[in-house]
Amino acid sequence: MRTIAEINEKISRQTAVVLTVEELKARVLEVGVSKVAQEVDVVTTGTFEPMESTGAILNLGHTDPPIKIRRCWLDGVPAYSGFGAVDLYLGASCAVDAMDGEEVRERGGGHVIEDLIAGKSIQVRAQGQVTDCYPRASFETTITRDTINQFYLFNPRNLYQNFIVGVNGGDRPLHTYLGPLQPGLANAVYSNPGAISPLFNDPKLQLIGIGTRIFLGGGIGYVAWEGTQHFPLQKRLANQTPIGPAATLALIGDAKQMDARWVRGCYFKGYGPSLMLGVGVPFPVLNEEVVQHCAVKDQDLVAPIVDFSIPRRVRPTFGLVSYAQLKSGRITIEGKTVRAAPLASIFLSRQVSIELKQWIEAGTFTLTEPVAPIPQERSFLPQDRLRDL
Repeated sequence: MRTIAEINEKISRQTAVVLTVEELKARVLEVGVSKVAQEVDVVTTGTFEPMESTGAILNLGHTDPPIKIRRCWLDGVPAYSGFGAVDLYLGASCAVDAMDGEEVRERGGGHVIEDLIAGKSIQVRAQGQVTDCYPRASFETTITRDTINQFYLFNPRNLYQNFIVGVNGGDRPLHTYLGPLQPGLANAVYSNPGAISPLFNDPKLQLIGIGTRIFLGGGIGYVAWEGTQHFPLQKRLANQTPIGPAATLALIGDAKQMDARWVRGCYFKGYGPSLMLGVGVPFPVLNEEVVQHCAVKDQDLVAPIVDFSIPRRVRPTFGLVSYAQLKSGRITIEGKTVRAAPLASIFLSRQVSIELKQWIEAGTFTLTEPVAPIPQERSFLPQDRLRDL
């Protein structure tokens, strides 16, 4: 029906018809898939949830005399420095190094990234490997996003296509990456925002590929590669959506253009730091199939209920539950009513899709053709060749 070039031409003239995915779902109920496919040019999706496999590349610039950094801390958080002399990678889930006698701070790389994006000053402490061309042994300074060269997010694993629901069937509280899970199946936590989440609306990744332009942290980003733990071979329902963790994407974007509203450090007590990140993906309405996939509803999507009290890689499950049930705030497990709550912000996920819609309507955000598809045949390999030390 349409091409991306034709849609971009309408965007440039500010005549493109753009709906958020929630608006599209409602419109399909009113007039049907065929009519909506004729009316709409772009659908926007969004999520705002913890994405701990996230981090930032920074280039500090050279000192005088120069230094070859081999150990570095940004506000007390260790940054990886094992490549270029003044290049660093700061992981969102890396925790502050506590000095002897110092109280552990609930702070990590995600908080430092947020502060840099917000324009705040960050303390740097670095130790170098002394060589003939890099004679300096150490230095301390403060930096902001405006006093360093490159500062961009490069995230190895974002945008999980579905995830799990965590519960605790044991007899003591558990501190997990989903937050606290109370014993005796007292609560359930899910992280994916369901039918508004980007990859649920493109289940076979027909519209997303390497080079797809996206909303990332309040700025413009791109799909860089498949994400780590990418598992598109996950079992799927008849509507092609996966029943558990499936596809993932690696994302990249200039952090100097981002907004701290959409990039927020967080901390899970008893587990560690992470980062809440806003990501939005636009889908061009190229044909009716696009609308059919985007019309999927929460009652048509499921996730597995996983018992974290069993400390194994493959944990027992209590079956599948729909996102409609999860969003009702109550699910039933073996006859027991259990409170359920989202880890993602449903409100801010919705706001991401709205802001992206506004960018497109204003003509400031156009769509891109992927330069290569995301692989659809990746297996998920465990690490079983281990020896205890």
